[in-house]
Amino acid sequence: EKSLEETLIYKIYHKFESPLIESKKKRWLFLGITFLLLLGSIAMFFTKSVAVKMLPFDNKNEFQVVIDMPEGTTLERTGVVAREIAQYLNTRPEVVNYQSYVGTSAPITFNGLVRHYDMRGGSNMADIQVNLVDKGDRSAQSHEIASLLRPQIQRIGEKFNANVKIVEVPPGPPVLSTIVGEVYGPDYDTQIDIANQVQQLLKNTSDVVDVDWMVEADQIKYEFIIDREKAMLYGVAPEQIVHTMNMALSERAVTNLYDENASNQIGLILALDEKEKSTIQDIAQLKVKSQQGNGNMVPIADLVHIEQTTRAKNIYRKNQKRVVYVLADMAGELESPVYAILGMTDKLKAMDLPKGYSLDELYIKQPDFEDNYTVKWDGEWQITLEVFRDLGLAFLGVIIIIYILIVGWFQNFKAPIVMMVAIPLSLIGIVLGHWMLDAFFTATSFIGMIALAGIMVRNSVLLIDFINLRLAEGTPLKLAVIEAGAVRTTPILLTAGTVVIGAFVILFDPIFQGLAISLMGGTIVSTVLTLLVVPLVYYMIERKNYKDLK
Repeated sequence: EKSLEETLIYKIYHKFESPLIESKKKRWLFLGITFLLLLGSIAMFFTKSVAVKMLPFDNKNEFQVVIDMPEGTTLERTGVVAREIAQYLNTRPEVVNYQSYVGTSAPITFNGLVRHYDMRGGSNMADIQVNLVDKGDRSAQSHEIASLLRPQIQRIGEKFNANVKIVEVPPGPPVLSTIVGEVYGPDYDTQIDIANQVQQLLKNTSDVVDVDWMVEADQIKYEFIIDREKAMLYGVAPEQIVHTMNMALSERAVTNLYDENASNQIGLILALDEKEKSTIQDIAQLKVKSQQGNGNMVPIADLVHIEQTTRAKNIYRKNQKRVVYVLADMAGELESPVYAILGMTDKLKAMDLPKGYSLDELYIKQPDFEDNYTVKWDGEWQITLEVFRDLGLAFLGVIIIIYILIVGWFQNFKAPIVMMVAIPLSLIGIVLGHWMLDAFFTATSFIGMIALAGIMVRNSVLLIDFINLRLAEGTPLKLAVIEAGAVRTTPILLTAGTVVIGAFVILFDPIFQGLAISLMGGTIVSTVLTLLVVPLVYYMIERKNYKDLK
């Protein structure tokens, strides 16, 4: 049987580790390069080489086209837009079928539930539910298909002055939209003005699409104010005018048509023809019967004053505070709301505001008071911020607990620090893995990094524990370090291999890909560096305690 020094693993490990131990210059050069790799990996988040996102887009078999025409648009006009978009969808090979819903919302889905689309309704609104080829029969992800179809669909919408959005099924927590800007303040009209400026900023921000706001367009409102003196002179009661206008502007069920072959009753309604009530002048020329004399017909225009005003807009409140919502989605090169919102601070400061007011920017909670104007970012951004904050605190807690456990076992305060060097080393592999596969660093990636901390520290414990055993037997420190690396390499590589193989199974799942990349990339790089760095650092801090290596 071969001795340890004759094994291939020992020879390879001795070849790499021994020069680092012997040469101070090589030792510090190696550690410096490793440290620069770590800094470079962290810098990739700031250079946007690796984008941070809550969860990546899932590969679904459907998406929804949401159409909003200007307020007051007729049902027929809205139907024309929906039909033209549907005709375009019919030409796309990725689309299996679709269903159009004009004037009402599509049947409730997860989208409808979280974005309140199931509550939509009106002659100016339409939904198209689009079903795609099964994901097993196509190579493109559903998000790629939606991004491909969006420009042409929105061009059709622009032709009819319609706001058209392509809405994908959200992969994670329910949010009103990917980007949500909430505008608070003391004056509602100024809130609307600020929200409009925020809307324009988002439209001019790269990778931001489907910008909209929950403010209706101005609608003209006509008030017919009855001149009671004139009405009395003409012998017309105010109730007659009100009744006549109600009959003219609405539909009134009058009777049912009997048909012996019909399974249900057929209702008959009385309504004025559309061309006879299409303008305010047409309505004003409606006539009512005078109760005096010969019962002459009198035009309503002779009995009323018509005042033109703007219809009041809906007011939304959140936790009893008046708010104006601005909504947007992400699609393009950087599809994370993090970068779009982080670049907004300077732009918001340059916005026009009433004299004596400033614009605050909040990320987590609503303003406590409404005495100043505030833009609070919500949507996927807030969930991303909260989740990464909570995971960061959990990661810190894990590190503290691991340190306490190792201190308790080894009765040493320095050794645990050396063992935990493996944790930041795993970040090199994690970030490089995401960069190589062009993947988002997501919440599942962070979970993988936390899980990896325990695995990598275990490898360090194996190495240092073996070094201590050899030192207790009287082995010189340098030889103990080399032998520890050589002997523990096999079980450490086996552990790494099982982690990589296990994680490979979920590598191609859109949601859990980040978890797989963290486990695989972090394990591979951290294992290699741990075998070299941890024994080397332990040697550097312990060599002064051993005379034979002075």
